[in-house]
Amino acid sequence: MLTDITDTIELANGVTMPRLGLGTYKSAEGGDAERSVTAALEFGYRSIDTASLYGNEAGIGAAIAASGVPRSELFLTSKMWNDEQGFDTTLSAFERSLARLGTSYLDLYLVHWPREQTHDTWRALERLYAEGAVRAIGVCNHLEHHLEALLAVADVPPMIDQYEFHPWLQQPSLRAYCQSHGIVVEAWAPLMKGRVAEVPELAAIAAAHDKTPAQVAVRWLLQLDVVTIPKSVHAGRIAENADVFDFALTGAEMATIASLDRGYRFGPEPDRGGER
Repeated sequence: MLTDITDTIELANGVTMPRLGLGTYKSAEGGDAERSVTAALEFGYRSIDTASLYGNEAGIGAAIAASGVPRSELFLTSKMWNDEQGFDTTLSAFERSLARLGTSYLDLYLVHWPREQTHDTWRALERLYAEGAVRAIGVCNHLEHHLEALLAVADVPPMIDQYEFHPWLQQPSLRAYCQSHGIVVEAWAPLMKGRVAEVPELAAIAAAHDKTPAQVAVRWLLQLDVVTIPKSVHAGRIAENADVFDFALTGAEMATIASLDRGYRFGPEPDRGGER
């Protein structure tokens, strides 16, 4: 039952994380990142997603510190970049992220893209997890064959797979694989880089509920039990993206959105390891 922005989902290790969070990709440090995180926390968001690549961890940390929200109430996610993969380099990257964010631990640390070094990287994540430096570990952009290879060598299975997921790219077989292996799915680019407004079917559903196409896209993912991190640097949009708990999509509307899948990616192919 989806009730409000405080709703959580349980990971395989029993840790709970908010179903809705704030994405911060391309939220520039020194302005947008700080303002968006400040606004999100004021609106009740408690999950913030960042990465080493984004270059905004220090700004996010400063906004969190200034907010007065206790660290224990937050769910903070970061990721190492491709050139930080490997055992020792991942451990070092993790420490740098902690320092920039101004925190002593992370709630979730993710492998940003599948690479040749991912198995060594995963051993580093397992060590961080065993030491209690991170509460949960997972991956991004891993397809079934990447997950199969990782599960074959992992002592601790990934708890999350964060990948591109929106009405035009649904990857049902990947979602089913994750579900069958106890891996929670998390969606990036849920608003299709802003192009949800161009989809007439979403507009029609939105009009029926007096909502926006973006709100329909977020609600659809939440009803699929997919964790969702829409990104915006505008306070009004950040509030709008969270105003999705006072309506529900019907079975017919869910089916309509499912029919929109065209396998269209806005981001890189995962087999290219994050490279265009």
